[in-house]
Amino acid sequence: MSASVANPNPNKSFEVVQPPSDSVTSLSFSPKGNYLVATSWDNQVRCWEITTTGATLSSVPKASTNHDQPVLCSTWKDDGTTVFSGGCDKQVKMWPLMAGGQATTVAMHDAPIKEVAWIPQMNVLVTGSWDKTLKYWDLRQSNPVHTQQLPERCYAMSVNHPLMVVGTTDRNFIVFNLQNPQTEFKRITSPLKYQTRCVAAFPDQQGFLVGSIEGRVGVHHLDDSQQSKNFTFKCHREGNEIYSVNALNFHPVHHTFVTSGSDGAFHFWDKDSKQRLKAMSRCSQPIPCSTFNNDGSIFAYSVCYDWSKGAENHNPATAKTYIFLHVPQESEVKAKPRAGTSGRK
Repeated sequence: MSASVANPNPNKSFEVVQPPSDSVTSLSFSPKGNYLVATSWDNQVRCWEITTTGATLSSVPKASTNHDQPVLCSTWKDDGTTVFSGGCDKQVKMWPLMAGGQATTVAMHDAPIKEVAWIPQMNVLVTGSWDKTLKYWDLRQSNPVHTQQLPERCYAMSVNHPLMVVGTTDRNFIVFNLQNPQTEFKRITSPLKYQTRCVAAFPDQQGFLVGSIEGRVGVHHLDDSQQSKNFTFKCHREGNEIYSVNALNFHPVHHTFVTSGSDGAFHFWDKDSKQRLKAMSRCSQPIPCSTFNNDGSIFAYSVCYDWSKGAENHNPATAKTYIFLHVPQESEVKAKPRAGTSGRK
């Protein structure tokens, strides 16, 4: 790309200071405050405190910890004290960040750990791995309380209790009702023809979104009587160029959602009216991951090489890693009134 278009920040977002030295694999905000955690291919887990002064956001590095190999996923405990991270060293570490404690290993698999989720209603940690298992962990015990076999490697996972959706390599989705967590509730073949990249459970637990490597999102309802509401749509495409949808995030208040893609763009959508609410300008590198803070007032996204085109297309001279903070406007995240309604949601 020429210098004139190679702008990592065309949307004039706020830049997080001291970003990772390699690509970001996950971003997660504390459920209790504006503390942002990023995991990276550089084996590190970092935390920043995000502060607001008027209309300006700023970041202060707070702490970091490390794994022996690249870190792929992260989540917070619901009380906002503790971070869990998993990765290529086949372990999940529990980091009592707010107490200034050291990270300790609390979960193990036989292959890299791709997804991790804390479920406060059950007081358990769930881990999904490329060893084709899900494991449920009670942190007071060293062994998992249950191991669930999957048909293939875990590629994506989303929990909105009691709904948990796990996407695997073979385009399968295994749906669990966590009130009966040891039994599959339903198995669904992806509505998309290509490899699953991300999944997001609906806020009302009635279904899920799926994003694929082929620039397409599927909206899928679980109830058979709601199947007429299912649809797919194209996004993150430009001409004949098709890009992966890397992240799907529901807004915690308005329940609209955002897609982030390898084209370097993020877009806001309303699934109920089947509308795009706002298209943002393309950054000069892919967006591999993104997240909202707990009240939806900050949208964090990383801009960096996503390794989808392999090592031969990685240029260390230009492949700087960024994390940006966007302040969503109401028009971007609030659903527009539909025809024939009073406008009340």
